[in-house]
Amino acid sequence: MRVLSYNVHSQRDDVAALAAAVRAAEPDVVIVQEGPRRFRWRHKTGALAAALGLVVGAGGLPSLGNVILTSLRVRVGRTWHRQFPLTQGRHMRGAVFAECAVGSATTAPFVVAGSHLGTDPTERPGHATLLKRELSELRLPVVLGADLNENSGGAAWRTVADGLTDAAVAAGRANTRTFPCADPRDRIDALFVDPRIVVTGYDVLDTPQTRRASDHFPVLADLLLPAHVPAGRTGTRSAPTG
Repeated sequence: MRVLSYNVHSQRDDVAALAAAVRAAEPDVVIVQEGPRRFRWRHKTGALAAALGLVVGAGGLPSLGNVILTSLRVRVGRTWHRQFPLTQGRHMRGAVFAECAVGSATTAPFVVAGSHLGTDPTERPGHATLLKRELSELRLPVVLGADLNENSGGAAWRTVADGLTDAAVAAGRANTRTFPCADPRDRIDALFVDPRIVVTGYDVLDTPQTRRASDHFPVLADLLLPAHVPAGRTGTRSAPTG
């Protein structure tokens, strides 16, 4: 499965370049930060999905602009969101979640999650703790795409990453930078996966299109999902499958 995590800067930049860049990557799942979250957000989310050649899985205003888009290859079941407490004078933040399945019945279901933590260093650790609490309650393998607004040296990053696989590190690409596009200095955009999921590829898409499309580069990962465990064999460790 191919997953893209992308802060689209509220579509304030070159939307045609954004659409072309995502379509060229051919993702199965796109985890969007700074997606539509205000007036006519349902229509705008649908229009964004159509422009990217995808369908809406979850998110929008209830998840404060965190959106999950999928190809028709991915089946979306239960969806939900969490909103973080509002800090006066700041944007309200949150997260989106969707139970998904892809491919044949031999592939295990999983949860896709997306979030965008606060820019304020005093509120960000609290956001990270609330997000981690939600993730810790999941029993299915999880794929998390997030703009953490800090790099891997930060406390909020460490909180979220605990117990998960950082796709960049797994692929030997931890030195790549995602922000800002004009002068990339930091890796603040990340894809984390459950240890049961194997990372087979990872890239930060730095192209002429992505430099026009947003102030963040998109993060792309190819993942090998765990096999479904048949009923009566839940104690058996499953092997990855294609």
